Amino acid sequence: MSRDWNRKLDDWTREGLLDPEIAERIRRYESRNGEASGFRWPVLLALAFGALLIGAGILLFVAAHWDSLSPAQRMAIVFSMVAGFHLAGAAVASRWHALSVALHALGTVALGAAIALTGQIFHLAAHWPQGILFWAIGAAAGAALLRDWPQFVASALLAPAWIVSEWSVPYSSSSSLVICPFLLLLAFVYIGALLPGHSSASRNALCVIGSIAVLPLAWLAVLAAERYNTSHPLPSALQWLIALALPCLLAFLLRGASAWVILPFAAWAVALVFLSRYNWSLALHLWCAAGAIALTTWGLQEARPERINLGVAGFAMTVLAFYFSTLMDKLGRSFSLVSLGILFLLGGWLLEKARRRLIARIHGATA
Repeated sequence: MSRDWNRKLDDWTREGLLDPEIAERIRRYESRNGEASGFRWPVLLALAFGALLIGAGILLFVAAHWDSLSPAQRMAIVFSMVAGFHLAGAAVASRWHALSVALHALGTVALGAAIALTGQIFHLAAHWPQGILFWAIGAAAGAALLRDWPQFVASALLAPAWIVSEWSVPYSSSSSLVICPFLLLLAFVYIGALLPGHSSASRNALCVIGSIAVLPLAWLAVLAAERYNTSHPLPSALQWLIALALPCLLAFLLRGASAWVILPFAAWAVALVFLSRYNWSLALHLWCAAGAIALTTWGLQEARPERINLGVAGFAMTVLAFYFSTLMDKLGRSFSLVSLGILFLLGGWLLEKARRRLIARIHGATA
C-alpha cells in the first residue's frame, strides 16, 4: 500500500471520519492485493513483446511468400490479418482482458499494413495521405468501440500524422513553419489531458506522448523556422487557423472550461517560430525560458509533477543552448571548458534543488 494512502487513512482516522478497526482492515486488504499484483508489469511487458513478435513474424512470413501469391490470395491474407486479430481479441475478452487489448492493438496496427498492401495489390495511384486518414478512422472506430488506451494512442498519433501529411504535399516550401507549432501546441494539449478529478489510462497515455514530444518539437520548431528565413513565403491564414484551432478544440473536449490555459501556449508557439525566423537570438532564448517557467507554473497550479520536471528540463536546455550559441565562442578554449563544467555542476545543483522544492510543495498541498 502506498504511503499516500496510509497518510490519508491516518488523517481520516484522526478526524473521526473512519473507525481505526476499519482503517486497519483496509490496510490488510490493500496489502494482500498489492502483493498479488506486484508482478503485473512483467506480464504486461511479456504481452507487449509477444504481440510485437507475432505481428513481425506474420509480416515476415507474408513478405517471404508475397511474390508467389495471386492477387486473390494476397487480399485474403490481408483481410484475415486484420479480422483475425480482432476476432481473437474478442474471443479472449472475458477471460483475459490484457491479452484482448494487445490483440485488438495488433489488429489496428495490421490495418495500416492492410491499407498499404491493398494499394500495392491493385496498383492504386491514390493520394497517399488518404491511406493515413483511413488508418486513423479505423483507430478512432476502435477507440470508440473498445475504449482501450492503445486505440486512443493510435488515434492520437495517426490523426496529426494525416494532417501533417496533407500539409506536406502541396505546401512543402513553407509547411514546416505551421506544422511545428501545430504539433507543439498539440503536445501541450496532450500534457494537459491529466487534470484534477480526471484521470484514466487513455489520458495517462496522452500525457506520456505529450511529455516525450514537447521538448524535441520545440527544438524542431526553432530549427525549421531558422531554415525557412524571410525569403520563403509564409503559410496561409487558413493553415494558421487550422493549426491553432484544432488543438484548442481538442483541449476544450478534454478540459472543458479550463481549456483557456492552452491559449497562452498557442501564442508562445507562434511567437517562437517568428523569433527564430527573424533570428532574434537573445529574445528567442528569453522566450524559451519564459515557456519553461510557464510550464512549471502550470504544473504547480494543477499539482502535476511531470510538468514541473519538463519545465525544469526545458529551462536547463535553454541555458545550455544560450551558452553554446552565444557565450562559448567569445571565451578562450580552456576557460570555456571550465565555465561549462561550473555551469553543469552549479546550475544542475540549483535546478535540482528548485525542482525538489516545487515537487515537495505539490505533495504538501495535496496531503
